[in-house]
Amino acid sequence: MDDDFYLKADEFFKQCLPTGLTFDDVSLATRYSEVVPREVRLETSLSEAIKLSIPILSSDMDTVTESEMAIAMALCGGIGLIHYNMSNRQQVKEVARVKYHVHGLIQNPITITADKHIGDIIELIDEKHFQFRTFPIVDEKGKLLGLLPGRVVKQRYRERKVTDGMLTRNEVYTICEDEIGNDPITTADRFFSQHMGIHKLLVVDKEDRLRGLYTLSDIERIMEESREHVKPARDSKFRLLCGAAVSVPRKPDGEMDQDNLHEHVAEMVEQGLDVVAVSTAHGHTKGVGEATKFIRESFPDLTIMAGNVTSGEGVEFLADAGAHAIKIGQGPGSICTTRVVAGVGVPQMSALYAASLGARKKEVAILADGGITKSGDIVKALTLAQGVICGGLLAGCKEAPGRIVEIEGKYYKQYRGMGSMEAMKDGSAARYGHQKEDLRAKSTPEGIEALKEVAGSVSETVESLAGGLRAGLGYLGAQDVSSLRKQARFVQVTPAGQKESSPHDVIEVKRSDFARS
Repeated sequence: MDDDFYLKADEFFKQCLPTGLTFDDVSLATRYSEVVPREVRLETSLSEAIKLSIPILSSDMDTVTESEMAIAMALCGGIGLIHYNMSNRQQVKEVARVKYHVHGLIQNPITITADKHIGDIIELIDEKHFQFRTFPIVDEKGKLLGLLPGRVVKQRYRERKVTDGMLTRNEVYTICEDEIGNDPITTADRFFSQHMGIHKLLVVDKEDRLRGLYTLSDIERIMEESREHVKPARDSKFRLLCGAAVSVPRKPDGEMDQDNLHEHVAEMVEQGLDVVAVSTAHGHTKGVGEATKFIRESFPDLTIMAGNVTSGEGVEFLADAGAHAIKIGQGPGSICTTRVVAGVGVPQMSALYAASLGARKKEVAILADGGITKSGDIVKALTLAQGVICGGLLAGCKEAPGRIVEIEGKYYKQYRGMGSMEAMKDGSAARYGHQKEDLRAKSTPEGIEALKEVAGSVSETVESLAGGLRAGLGYLGAQDVSSLRKQARFVQVTPAGQKESSPHDVIEVKRSDFARS
């Protein structure tokens, strides 16, 4: 009986044509449920290689995601997309900061040679701002000679030779890389439990050349994470997952600069990049297709994201070019003015439905990019998509790179659209099909600059969003994101219904108001 009133996605959106619907225009009908929120699983996949604990990504905007945001997102189980409004060299550094944050095996540990003095090591620590004082000692061929413990790296010993304070090879605990097995973290954890007081386990090859090391502190942190409800997003080497956006670089004659693109992506891949996003305002174009195809051919194991589009044809086009995940949305963001300036764009729920038709045919993931203002919007988006990309929801977090300003005793962070004039001057002009030198005379901004009130940490924000997600899936009897798409039944909401959906006809008070009375 209910199926006559509350419709599946295919029936609902086709009946609503040609009306374009966004998040507030629809609601989901509750279903019979035996699922409680704490039992809900929020895992999703962007590709065969990229698995996330939560279906949330941070946007590749210059006031949202740099390394600090990307680290925080990965620790929460999502992934951050580092923006490209910076030099190629700087973006590579940002990726490296994420990938080398904290992980199980330190693959390229800093080593020293036996001919050094303790003073040389102290100067190295000061120069490089190292947070550690213990160093493996190797010869010119990388063969392990011993270990310099941090307890002897002191000013009083600066004139002494490294060999005077080192642990010899026979005193150092090592494991051959062939003995690590398929579960290296468990192996390392078992070792540290069996050897009280040992904080370093060095990994060597059959020729006794140093290949890496495990630290007790890293292993303890990872084991603690494994017991948490939401696990950080890590790669096979237990490094945090990281994504980065790129534009389509052009030569003076307008042709794609393949050498520039290849070199830049290769440098990021060398640092461990997991996802590259070919990110433009209009992804259903020759240039984006060519860039996506070129990256796919050059880096066959790299997960590729591309966009943005709002149609099934656009999804199929990018999927055929080699994209695993496709960004959906043109103009839904709170600081985007594309629909006003250019008169184009589709309300986000209708865009997601149209895109989902292409995604089904090509078996690729789609991501709702923009327009997300609350956890309920994410629930609605996930009825059609595999994940959401958030900008404004995260722009006020302390990990966002936006500049902080104070206005009448309140603190705000800068938040701007990548189509704003200042953002395009800083590097995002290509995203909108403009040349940087033509900005003032030949272009119109498609975004604004704004302020977001400073709002705590990413972990707090994401935890709140995840709580709303679990509640939504519980109401629909959905155990996970995949079953949500099967369980979803839609109803269109009128303006009166939109008003009814939010707190109304009351004066909202905060608990602090009672404390002052």
